[in-house]
Amino acid sequence: MNLIVVVDKNWGIGKNNDLLFRLKKDMAFFKKTTVGNVVVMGAKTFESFPKGALPDRINVVLDSDGKQRCGAVTVSSVSELDEELLKYDTERVFIIGGASVYRLMLERCDTAYVTKVRADGQAELFFPDLDENSHWKLIEQTPFENDGAYEISFCKYVNTSI
Repeated sequence: MNLIVVVDKNWGIGKNNDLLFRLKKDMAFFKKTTVGNVVVMGAKTFESFPKGALPDRINVVLDSDGKQRCGAVTVSSVSELDEELLKYDTERVFIIGGASVYRLMLERCDTAYVTKVRADGQAELFFPDLDENSHWKLIEQTPFENDGAYEISFCKYVNTSI
């Protein structure tokens, strides 16, 4: 299983139920990486999408209220999520947020695609710092490049404990 996330220099990921940055190159990478695959998210992340379910992907929403959403499969517990994910090749599954879903699923993932932004987004929500986690190893990193007003680098980590 994979996860995909964009973080600021402090591993911040969100503020006011929204992304910290609008990055064209990162959005293109996200789309290229997740189209045709399964994206798993929490209810707040799903509700943050202005057009609802992400097109050309199987959207799975973890929501303890079990509220059904157009274009998505809703599960109300981790056990239901586990059962749903058995239907798919784990290499096609991407955890896409938010913070609580990342924390819940992090150690179950074997690959993390992390876009690092050289900026402080004044985040309220944070992702665990994989550089400080002995179970995660950085195996690929692109040089920093401009993406609008920001510099970004695409990184790939692997979970060595799996």
